[in-house]
Amino acid sequence: MRKDELIKAIADSANLQNAEASRALDAVVEIISDGLSKGDKVQIAGLGTFEARPRNAREGRNPQTGETIQIAATTVPGFKAAKQLKDRVAG
Repeated sequence: MRKDELIKAIADSANLQNAEASRALDAVVEIISDGLSKGDKVQIAGLGTFEARPRNAREGRNPQTGETIQIAATTVPGFKAAKQLKDRVAG
Protein backbone atom coordinates (compact mmCIF):
# COMPACT_ATOMS: atom_id res chain seq x y z
CA MET A 1 0.00 0.00 0.00
CA ARG A 2 1.38 3.37 -1.02
CA LYS A 3 0.94 6.58 0.95
CA ASP A 4 -1.88 7.87 -1.28
CA GLU A 5 -3.73 4.57 -0.86
CA LEU A 6 -3.26 4.75 2.91
CA ILE A 7 -4.59 8.31 2.97
CA LYS A 8 -7.67 7.22 1.00
CA ALA A 9 -8.24 4.30 3.39
CA ILE A 10 -7.92 6.60 6.42
CA ALA A 11 -10.31 9.11 4.86
CA ASP A 12 -12.88 6.42 4.10
CA SER A 13 -12.56 4.76 7.51
CA ALA A 14 -12.71 7.97 9.56
CA ASN A 15 -15.18 9.80 7.30
CA LEU A 16 -12.67 12.57 6.52
CA GLN A 17 -11.70 14.50 3.43
CA ASN A 18 -8.48 13.27 1.77
CA ALA A 19 -6.70 16.51 2.71
CA GLU A 20 -7.60 16.07 6.38
CA ALA A 21 -6.49 12.43 6.35
CA SER A 22 -3.22 13.44 4.68
CA ARG A 23 -2.52 16.07 7.35
CA ALA A 24 -3.35 13.56 10.09
CA LEU A 25 -1.02 10.92 8.62
CA ASP A 26 1.76 13.48 8.14
CA ALA A 27 1.33 14.58 11.78
CA VAL A 28 1.57 11.00 13.05
CA VAL A 29 4.72 10.33 11.01
CA GLU A 30 6.26 13.62 12.21
CA ILE A 31 5.48 12.89 15.87
CA ILE A 32 6.93 9.38 15.65
CA SER A 33 10.03 10.70 13.87
CA ASP A 34 10.53 13.46 16.46
CA GLY A 35 10.16 10.98 19.31
CA LEU A 36 12.70 8.62 17.80
CA SER A 37 15.18 11.43 17.12
CA LYS A 38 14.97 12.32 20.84
CA GLY A 39 15.58 8.69 21.81
CA ASP A 40 12.01 8.11 23.03
CA LYS A 41 9.95 4.97 22.49
CA VAL A 42 6.63 5.47 20.73
CA GLN A 43 4.10 2.80 21.70
CA ILE A 44 0.83 2.39 19.86
CA ALA A 45 -1.47 -0.17 21.47
CA GLY A 46 -2.43 -2.92 19.06
CA LEU A 47 0.23 -1.88 16.53
CA GLY A 48 3.61 -1.97 18.23
CA THR A 49 6.57 0.00 19.50
CA PHE A 50 8.88 2.24 17.50
CA GLU A 51 12.29 2.86 19.08
CA ALA A 52 15.75 4.12 18.23
CA ARG A 53 18.26 1.27 18.46
CA PRO A 54 22.03 1.62 18.62
CA ARG A 55 24.05 -0.21 15.99
CA ASN A 56 27.66 -0.97 16.90
CA ALA A 57 30.61 -0.07 14.73
CA ARG A 58 31.64 -2.95 12.52
CA GLU A 59 33.90 -3.98 9.73
CA GLY A 60 32.43 -4.09 6.25
CA ARG A 61 33.59 -4.65 2.72
CA ASN A 62 33.34 -2.41 -0.32
CA PRO A 63 31.54 -4.64 -2.85
CA GLN A 64 33.24 -2.99 -5.85
CA THR A 65 36.84 -3.22 -4.66
CA GLY A 66 36.66 -5.86 -1.95
CA GLU A 67 38.50 -3.44 0.35
CA THR A 68 37.77 -3.76 4.10
CA ILE A 69 36.23 -0.61 5.58
CA GLN A 70 35.16 0.53 9.05
CA ILE A 71 31.46 1.27 9.40
CA ALA A 72 30.79 3.77 12.18
CA ALA A 73 28.37 3.18 15.04
CA THR A 74 24.97 4.74 14.48
CA THR A 75 21.40 4.80 15.70
CA VAL A 76 18.69 3.24 13.54
CA PRO A 77 14.89 3.12 13.83
CA GLY A 78 13.35 -0.15 14.91
CA PHE A 79 9.84 -1.54 15.21
CA LYS A 80 8.50 -4.38 17.34
CA ALA A 81 5.01 -5.53 16.42
CA ALA A 82 2.38 -5.92 19.14
CA LYS A 83 0.92 -9.37 19.79
CA GLN A 84 -2.45 -8.27 18.35
CA LEU A 85 -0.79 -7.28 15.06
CA LYS A 86 1.24 -10.49 14.91
CA ASP A 87 -1.87 -12.59 15.53
CA ARG A 88 -3.89 -10.72 12.89
CA VAL A 89 -1.18 -11.11 10.26
CA ALA A 90 -0.74 -14.80 11.06
CA GLY A 91 -4.44 -15.33 10.40
